[in-house]
Amino acid sequence: MSRTRIRSSAADQACAAAVDLARLGAEEIARPGEVGEHLGFDSEGDRVVTHYFACLDRAYQGWRWAITVARASRARNVTISETVLLPGSGALLAPTWVPWNQRLRPGDLGVGDLLPAEADDDRLAPGFTETDDDTDHQMIFEYGLGRARVLSAIGRDLAVQRWHNGDPGPDTPLAAAAPAQCSTCGFYWPLAGALRLGFGVCANEYAPDDGRVVAADHGCGAHSEATTVPSMTPDQAQPILDDLGYDPMPADENAEAPKTPDEPDA
Repeated sequence: MSRTRIRSSAADQACAAAVDLARLGAEEIARPGEVGEHLGFDSEGDRVVTHYFACLDRAYQGWRWAITVARASRARNVTISETVLLPGSGALLAPTWVPWNQRLRPGDLGVGDLLPAEADDDRLAPGFTETDDDTDHQMIFEYGLGRARVLSAIGRDLAVQRWHNGDPGPDTPLAAAAPAQCSTCGFYWPLAGALRLGFGVCANEYAPDDGRVVAADHGCGAHSEATTVPSMTPDQAQPILDDLGYDPMPADENAEAPKTPDEPDA
């Protein structure tokens, strides 16, 4: 472990020399044998110095004891101001804390769980902004039917990117092996509004995506026209008939010769 660099500000000589006092302060808060060599000190201000000692605890590798000592104005005695264990370079630290709303993943929400949307959620916009040509303006403001917030342009773009790059998109093995795209399937129900051209809902109970949003260029083997798609119904080979050749058949010696019309019966 490298020694701590002393700051440019002049350190108080009495505080800088109080290494033994600082070590005693570290040993009071540490278990026996956990205070190692003196690593240096930093001048924190007028008559305030922090001494550093190596931490020998195997659970805190790379950490160091930081003992701050101070001296009052015109006083000769140095006293301990603060003792703490701090991480050094290469110290083993816990992962950076992530807010709960950023740790959530699809499928984490269970029965009875509530996931409140924040007031400044970029994915949502005030309900009165949904006044395009595809919306019934009167219904929005009718009592009891309006929504406080609707999907914003950012939220829509995020959903489009997530759906198109995920399982409902065109880059899955299921879609690659499909006979045709969902946009040409009779069970494909397009979404309303701005997403109509790119996404829809599968309404085929035998399809793996039944009841789910799929991209228009997605596909599966349950396509409504699968029986007429050339790749699914290859042409049957015509039988080959040989009209020129023949196979000789052995004569039956026991068979009776055909009678002539004038020959009497025996």
